[in-house]
Amino acid sequence: MRATVMAPLLAGMLLVTTGCSSDRALEQPSPAGSVADQCSQVMGLLPEALVGQPRTSREANVATWGDPRISVRCGVPKPAKLEPTSRCDVLNGVGWFAEDPGTAVRKAWRFTTIGRSGYIEVVVPEKYEPAADVLIELTGAVQQMPVVKPCR
Repeated sequence: MRATVMAPLLAGMLLVTTGCSSDRALEQPSPAGSVADQCSQVMGLLPEALVGQPRTSREANVATWGDPRISVRCGVPKPAKLEPTSRCDVLNGVGWFAEDPGTAVRKAWRFTTIGRSGYIEVVVPEKYEPAADVLIELTGAVQQMPVVKPCR
């Protein structure tokens, strides 16, 4: 994976749309083994407020803040579009993969951690730009998921 710095991420990333609306339930990931334990640690360290938005829900592996909602899901599957040559943007020591989350309703960014023992997905609606602020505030919790292969 190619590692880059955050400035190109924000400058070159496409604004995308997502089908997540604040009233629709998010799929609960089901991590197994050590990833399940690591997700428990990550979720336990998530902040009560994120970029000034109060937490609106917290389940085993899903947490949300604000409206439109910012979401964190721990233990998600590897993104289908993630390839060995995919771009990896590093922010505060955490590698992130950005992708188009799919069709429809609301504009947002989708980020998934790269190079850690489990995948953590963060969806940030455009209302909270710059999206990097959300990722920065999540760094301490996300770093609980061990690195297995850093971005290069």
